[in-house]
Amino acid sequence: MDGLDRSRAFLKEVKRLVIKVGTAVVTRADGRLALGRLGALCEQIKDLNTQGYEVIVVSSGAVGLGRQRLKYRRLVNSSFADLQKPQVELDGKACAAVGQNSLMALYDTLFSQLDVTSAQLLVTDNDFRDKAFRNQLSETVQSLLALKVIPIFNENDAVSTRRAPYEDSSGIFWDNDSLAALLALELKADLLVLLSDVEGLYSGPPSDPKSKLIHTYVKEKHQGGITFGDKSRVGRGGMTAKVKAAINAAYAGIPVVITSGYAPENIIKVLQGECLGTLFHQDAHLWAPVKECSSREMAVAARESSRRLQAISSHDRRKILLDIADALEANEKLIKIENEADVATAQQAGYEKSLIARLALKPGKISSLANSIRVLANMEDPIGCILKRTELADGLVLEKTSSPLGVLLIVFESRPDALVQIAALAIRSGNGLLLKGGKEAKCSNAILHKIITDAIPDSVGGKLIGLVTSREEIPDLLKLDDVIDLVIPRGSNKLVSQIKNSTKIPVLGHADGICHVYLDKSANMDMAKRIIVDAKVDYPAACNAMETLLVHKDLSQSEGLSELIVDLRVEGVTLYGGPRASSLLNFPEAKSFHHEYNSLACTVEIVDDVYAAIDHIHQHGSAHTDCIIAEDQEVAEVFLHQVDSAAVFHNASTRFCDGARFGLGAEVGISTSRIHARGPVGVEGLLTTRWILKGSGQVVDGDKDIVYTHKDLTNES
Repeated sequence: MDGLDRSRAFLKEVKRLVIKVGTAVVTRADGRLALGRLGALCEQIKDLNTQGYEVIVVSSGAVGLGRQRLKYRRLVNSSFADLQKPQVELDGKACAAVGQNSLMALYDTLFSQLDVTSAQLLVTDNDFRDKAFRNQLSETVQSLLALKVIPIFNENDAVSTRRAPYEDSSGIFWDNDSLAALLALELKADLLVLLSDVEGLYSGPPSDPKSKLIHTYVKEKHQGGITFGDKSRVGRGGMTAKVKAAINAAYAGIPVVITSGYAPENIIKVLQGECLGTLFHQDAHLWAPVKECSSREMAVAARESSRRLQAISSHDRRKILLDIADALEANEKLIKIENEADVATAQQAGYEKSLIARLALKPGKISSLANSIRVLANMEDPIGCILKRTELADGLVLEKTSSPLGVLLIVFESRPDALVQIAALAIRSGNGLLLKGGKEAKCSNAILHKIITDAIPDSVGGKLIGLVTSREEIPDLLKLDDVIDLVIPRGSNKLVSQIKNSTKIPVLGHADGICHVYLDKSANMDMAKRIIVDAKVDYPAACNAMETLLVHKDLSQSEGLSELIVDLRVEGVTLYGGPRASSLLNFPEAKSFHHEYNSLACTVEIVDDVYAAIDHIHQHGSAHTDCIIAEDQEVAEVFLHQVDSAAVFHNASTRFCDGARFGLGAEVGISTSRIHARGPVGVEGLLTTRWILKGSGQVVDGDKDIVYTHKDLTNES
């Protein structure tokens, strides 16, 4: 996986790390030293040291090396008769004493060639029972690190008081994996890296083709579900020991990565955020992907949860929103980490600045989102409102009530704040929801979805809101017209057109935001300049930003228009012209009137009058938001009544076309459809109606014995 993995964004903050080198990394299969691997490891550590990292090493291998050397010495010094006798196993303590000397001599030689100084620190299990020792250990290591010296730890097996230090698994630590975890905690490391002879933790023995590498260990998901292979060919541990040590360290607050020590630059790649090996982290459960289920199962689950949401009281629905607002603020730091990972990945990929601007959650954004949810929560409950009440006949009353649509599928752009707004609107309107956000915001969307669904009580169920993580799932979802009630795409013209052509489900939204401002000859030019600059410059990438300025012909050579053009250019706006404007004002000609710039650029054209402006808007516009600036009220009324757009303004910036600014609390999108909701779609746009008839035994029976009154009772208490 290229680029920053979302669960590894914290690596940017790492300064101090503990690296544990396993025996299988230090030695070859025949028990001899793996000089190439050890040399490459020392080169990595030297590079990290140069970059300012504080590196602490825990190295196994002494017992194995000692055993190899002593076997050789015994062979050299044995007679032929001695060799015929059964060979007694070498004493482990003796192997440790001999091997430790060889191991440190090798580290010293390799580091010396790299102009790096190393230091040996041998510890035993009992040492850590002494608080004074632990304090002195921390002070010594701090002094060494300040001098750019690499401390190399190992258990002093030669004098260990345990019965068999290379077999006994008890005590404060019981092998070098657990020692590395203990030191990471004692020395307040930011990361522990356990180097192994395999890529990381697998779901089964690494030799089994069916085994899969686990990139992020989730205790709730993986504990008990992993089949470990054989114990390490050398040393004491193996993967079982590494996993045990990693879990202990991770849940005490020290992130751990188990990765291969065979690759020459794995540690550096891990610190750069690449998804290598297996990560253990106390927040890993927040990053775990939702259990895979089919598109239909996801949609059906959302519908079932929505019915439970509708069944609870208005007070309880309101409390869910307030709990979500609190949860967002409580997890702001975590959201920031995930969002920064998305932004970093987008920057690495070379995305446009406008997309990155939409992607980034700026300071204060989470608080703003939380407050907008609270505003939504405190609005009058929109579900079950009696819109009309009619007496059909004596004792027979018909009520038209507001009702949720059912299940919504929202495909939205790379704006993680949109996920929060849409989810809050769905909950307030009692709808189930399936969300597919832009891939650029996948980390942000995943953590926001997790926080929001965790705040939904079990009585409703977190499956009320499903997160679609793959574009490949959309075609299957678009076939579910029996389960999904409305699709709302928020994205490019191409996306909207594709969705409309691929489904029988009703589609609500807008393909383009080609918004016009018509500058009438009666306009107050000071006012006009403020409105037009704001409409273009306030947020150029927004769908409600001005894309075309239409100017009355009488103003084409006016001083006011010249000043307006200067003001726009000062703000960095590039101006293109239609046929008349490019000729009169010397602008480069626009390729098309039906063009959404989404940037600091716009088209200018000269028109004869308000009627010509209206014709131009109807021919080239997208029926989103159009504005007239005029002091002539008759001209303004003509424009307001004849422009057939979702939103039509007089003397106000097009940027006001927004659900929050309209007082809707938030918006799920802006619709240019002429059926159902139109303009900014808030809670009301996500509701339909139901008819409730209350009688007292009436039957039709050919209408013989019933007298219809059709009396309006709506305003009666």
